[in-house]
Amino acid sequence: MKLLILYALLNLVFSYEHGAKVEVYVNKVGPYFNPHETYHYYSLPVCRPSIIEHKSLTLGEVLDGDRMARSLYKFNFGVDVKEQVLCSMVLSDEEVKQLSESIEENYYYELVVDDIPVRDFLGHVEETGFVPHSHNVFLWTHQHFNIYYNNDKIIMVNTTHEHGPMSIDDLSPPVSMKPTYSVTWIPTTILYSDRHRQLQDNKFFPRTFEIHWLSIINSAVLVFLLVGFVVIILMRIVRRDFARYNELDPDEKDTDTEYGWKIIHTDVFRIPCRANYFCAILGVGCQLLLITCGIMFMAMLGLFSVHRHGAVNASGVMLYAVTSLVAGLVSATLYKGMEGINWVSNINITTMLFTGPFFLIWSVQNTIAWLYESTQALPANTVLLLLLLWMLVGYPLTVLGGVMGHRHGRPFQFPCRSKNFPREIPVIPWYKTSLAHSFIGGFLPFSAISVELYYIFSTLWGRESYTLYGILAVVLLLVLSVTACVSVALTYFQLASEDHRWWWRSIYTTGSTGVFVVLYSLFYYIYKSNMSGLLQTVEFIGWALLAGYVTFLTLGTISFFASYYFVSYIYANVKMD
Repeated sequence: MKLLILYALLNLVFSYEHGAKVEVYVNKVGPYFNPHETYHYYSLPVCRPSIIEHKSLTLGEVLDGDRMARSLYKFNFGVDVKEQVLCSMVLSDEEVKQLSESIEENYYYELVVDDIPVRDFLGHVEETGFVPHSHNVFLWTHQHFNIYYNNDKIIMVNTTHEHGPMSIDDLSPPVSMKPTYSVTWIPTTILYSDRHRQLQDNKFFPRTFEIHWLSIINSAVLVFLLVGFVVIILMRIVRRDFARYNELDPDEKDTDTEYGWKIIHTDVFRIPCRANYFCAILGVGCQLLLITCGIMFMAMLGLFSVHRHGAVNASGVMLYAVTSLVAGLVSATLYKGMEGINWVSNINITTMLFTGPFFLIWSVQNTIAWLYESTQALPANTVLLLLLLWMLVGYPLTVLGGVMGHRHGRPFQFPCRSKNFPREIPVIPWYKTSLAHSFIGGFLPFSAISVELYYIFSTLWGRESYTLYGILAVVLLLVLSVTACVSVALTYFQLASEDHRWWWRSIYTTGSTGVFVVLYSLFYYIYKSNMSGLLQTVEFIGWALLAGYVTFLTLGTISFFASYYFVSYIYANVKMD
C-alpha cells in the first residue's frame, strides 16, 4: 500500500497539464575528458537572467558537483517553439577568447529538464589537411530540443542542431549575438516506469558495457587454482606435519627432531606490538568491507542511479556514518581480547584511521577546486553538514561500539601459552622475507581484478556506465577468496621457517594489493585516459591513494582473519609437550 501511495505521489509530481510551464535548469560545464572538473554554467559568457536563482539540491547532487539555477528557456508542456530568441548579448574580446578556449578543450554543458539531464557540446573544432593546414573553431548558436512525452509525463529529452554553427575565428569583437532555440514535442508509447531505461541509452555518453567474460574466466580460473592449491596440497602437508609431530616419542623432546612450525608454539600467539593500531586496522577494515557489500547490494537492487556519482557518494557517506558502530565494536573487542588497557586511545585511533587521511586528501582537493572556482568544491554549508554528521553520528557510534566491545569482550583463549622471552628467529632466505611475501600476496589478488579494474575506472573516470553489478559481486567474492587462500599459504610458509612474527605480516602481505591498485591507477591515467590539468590530476591522485588505502585495510583484514583461524586450527590439533 505504501509503495502504491508513493508511486501515485511521484506520478502527481511529474505530471503536467497541456500548456503548463516546464522548468528548465542550467547546471554545469566542463571538459569532456575531465569528469571531475566542472564549473557553473554561468561561469561562461552565455545568456543569463538578471537575478540568478539557484535550486535546492540534495546531498548527493552537491557531492556530484551539481549547481542548478533557473534558465531563460521557456518550455510549456505540449507547445512547440520555433526560432525563439533566448537573449541578446554582446561579447567582448575576452569573452570570445574564453568561448574559443572552452570549445578547444571540448567543453560540454548540462541542462536539466524535468529531472532529466540534457547534455551537448558548446561547439566543435574542424582541422583539415597538412598543407595547407586549417584550424577552425565553431560555436553552436541554435539548440533544438526534442521532448518525448506520454500523456501528461515527460519520458525523454535530447538535442539536435538544425542550423550551421558560427565560426569564432571570423568574429571581430565586440560581437552581437542572439542565441535561439526551438522545441518539438513528440508523443511516444514508452511508459513513464521505463524512463530510466531511456536514460541508460543516452547517446551523449557511451553505452553500458557488455558482459566481459574474459575478466570473469580469468578470475575464476585463478581462484580455482589457488583454492585447489590450499585445499589439496597445503592440507596434505599439514596432515603430514600432524602425523610427524604427534607420533614423536616423548623421550625425543628437546632434540633436533622437533623443528618447523611446532617448535615456535610458545611464540606464535604472542600479542603483537602496537596492538592499538593493529586492532584499529581490523575494525576499520570490517567497516569498509560492510560498506562495500552494502553499496553492492543497493546497486543490485537499483536503489540509486548509476548515471550520477553523487548518489553513490551520498550513500557511501551515510553508510560510513552508520557502520562506524562496527568499527568501534570489532576494534575494542579484539583489543580487549589482547588484554589491552588503553581502550580510549584505541577508540580514538579507530575513528581517525580512515577519516584522518580522507580529510587530509579531501582538504587538498577541495582547496585546489576552490582556487579554480570549480563546482567540485563543496560549499561551506555542505562541509558543515558532513562535519556534523561525523560528530553527531559517526564518532558517537564508534564510541558506543567501543564501549560495547570493551565491556563484553573476553580475553583470547589461545591453544598455546607464550613464554616471557621470544625465541630467536633463524636466518631466512630472501624468497621468504616480508618483501617477497608482500609482492606475491599483493600480485595474486590484483591479478584477479586487474581486468575488471579497467571497466571500473572507465566508469569512475570516464563516461561509460557500469551496470553489471551482479558480475562485480562475483568478482568481489573471487578476490576475497584469493586473498584468504594466499594469506593462509604464506602464513604457513612463514611459520614453517620458524618465523613467529605472522600477526602484522598477515595484514600487509595481501594488503599490499593496494600498492598495485595505486600503480595501476597511475598507468591508467597516463596511458588509458585523456585527462589533463592540475585540478583533474589532484582529484585523480587523491582518490587513487584513497582507493589503495581502502584496498589495504579491507584485504588486510580478510587476510588476518583467514590466517588467524588457520594458525589456531593447526596448533589446536598438535600435541604439545
